[in-house]
Amino acid sequence: MLKKASSPILFVVAAALIDAEGRILIAKRPAGKSLPGLWEFPGGKLKDGETPEAALVRELLEELGLTVTPADLTPLTFASHHYADFHLFMPLYLCRRWQGTPVAHEHDDIAWVRPDELADYPMPPADAPLIKVLRDLA
Repeated sequence: MLKKASSPILFVVAAALIDAEGRILIAKRPAGKSLPGLWEFPGGKLKDGETPEAALVRELLEELGLTVTPADLTPLTFASHHYADFHLFMPLYLCRRWQGTPVAHEHDDIAWVRPDELADYPMPPADAPLIKVLRDLA
């Protein structure tokens, strides 16, 4: 018999935006938010009734000023990580097509990073295991 989660489950979604050179966009969490200064894959929380794809389309526009359609998103893997106050479940999508140039609207910085260099950037515990999956794509 499986135990119920003792902490609330937080559903978020993230994207590995991959440019024509094979680099992946990561964003630095700002001061004032949890885990400040760590680098993450862009995305965010799902709103009630929102699909992961719709949430990611919305979040990429809000966070980076990018226009993406659900057809531009390909499910890749997911992260499931227990933090002190909640359990995070995060599907990760690949995105190789978008309109616009990314601008850090909600982060301190953004960077285009080669897959084999992702481990050089400190990431939240839920994001870090995704690095291996992305390196294996290269």
